[in-house]
Amino acid sequence: MAPKDLLLALVVVIAWGINFVVIKVGLHGVPPMLLGALRFVLAAVPAVFFVKRPQLPWRWLIAYGATISFGQFAFLFSAMYVGMPAGLASLVLQAQAFFTLIFAGMFLHERFRAPSLAGLFIAACGLAVIGMQGGHAMTLAGFVLTLCAAASWALGNIVTKKVGQIDLVGLVVWGSLVPPLPFFILSYWFEGPQRIEAALSGIDITSIFAVVYLAFVATLLGYSLWSRLLSRYPASQVAPFSLLVPIVGLASAWGFLGEQLTVPQIVGALLVMAGLAVNVFGTWVMQRLAPAR
Repeated sequence: MAPKDLLLALVVVIAWGINFVVIKVGLHGVPPMLLGALRFVLAAVPAVFFVKRPQLPWRWLIAYGATISFGQFAFLFSAMYVGMPAGLASLVLQAQAFFTLIFAGMFLHERFRAPSLAGLFIAACGLAVIGMQGGHAMTLAGFVLTLCAAASWALGNIVTKKVGQIDLVGLVVWGSLVPPLPFFILSYWFEGPQRIEAALSGIDITSIFAVVYLAFVATLLGYSLWSRLLSRYPASQVAPFSLLVPIVGLASAWGFLGEQLTVPQIVGALLVMAGLAVNVFGTWVMQRLAPAR
């Protein structure tokens, strides 16, 4: 990978890793469903007037927006609002890789590879260790909701696989038109008009920064750069960078929010990272070792 593109990959990793700290900060002033609505309104408008709509049926565009945008972040924002630490959220959300594996087998009839199954088992053990630590700087509800967010992201990955090779930037921008309405409906239903009015009328510079960061940096910039890398290099060369996102997430949560992990949570985190590494690199290692047999 060229040095310039390597730098762009690191920019994406840092942007997505810090994203979890920004969400936590944004939730201090804006309730979760309203925060989601504001994020995707800003991500879609005015970009939708300058980015061409991807050539795919509306039903697939809606399916993408309903899963990877609305579903993922409705669950994630709610999880962090009810007590999921930012650092652990960045880690547990990576379970999407294994939900994608399972859903691909169910809906796309893809075969399971031995390294993927081994990685799934290792990561599942790590998630079980983390889940048993509910109440230690983490709520069980927050943990379960984060897993639901990971499952929604995985369903969005299946939609992306189904639509094939298209402009990912256009997909992200136009897919961002889907979440605002359901987010606003849920905000009105669960958070109430008085709370919405209070949040909007009393919004401070910190909350405004959070919304702008989530819309422009984490969503538009992050996905634009990621799609550029995927268009120029094999997915196997780009995908490993995603392993760095929870590392940045955990480090930034410690540095900015003072979050601490218990020893079992550290063990669980290492197991999840090991499982992800086996899933990403396992097949490559087996292919390298095959000629030596």
